[in-house]
Amino acid sequence: MNKITTTALLLTCALPVLAVAQQPSSSNFGPSAGDREFSISGAGSSDRRFNSGTFGVTGEYGWYQSDHVVWGIRQSVNYASIRGESLKDDFWNGSTRGYGNYQFGTGASRPFVGGSLGFIYGDGVKNSGFAGLETGLKHYMNSTTYLLGRVEYQFFFSKERSEFDEGFKDGAWAYTVGLGYNF
Repeated sequence: MNKITTTALLLTCALPVLAVAQQPSSSNFGPSAGDREFSISGAGSSDRRFNSGTFGVTGEYGWYQSDHVVWGIRQSVNYASIRGESLKDDFWNGSTRGYGNYQFGTGASRPFVGGSLGFIYGDGVKNSGFAGLETGLKHYMNSTTYLLGRVEYQFFFSKERSEFDEGFKDGAWAYTVGLGYNF
């Protein structure tokens, strides 16, 4: 886990530096109808001695229906290694979902809102369908490359219709910071 955490941390820190090194080629930022986008994001944490930790990565691929509306597919994979006096275990989980977002404005910074629908599965979670509401910001460093920050609230579906309220109340937050590219 120590090598994985250290390598992931170094790569996560290096990506924004490489993107910022590219100077904007014009004042025209962002996508146009028909463009596609790809982004990769990461997250992680560990205890102070790097004995226990978590790491996650999310990739997404989208298509712009218009200059402001994007539809796509998002895949997340998460790993947790928990070490303690009485517990030693490793957990994997993932989620696959479709998403739709509307982004505002035409400048370098573009806030967005949207939603997702998908499935979560793995060792540390109850396999379930879920829906999510999301908001975030894309900041374009040049005409095609952007930094991404997103917050999602995911609520889980139950087999029984009467448990919808519980699924919403027992939802989970997902935070993402990454780098993307329009092409």
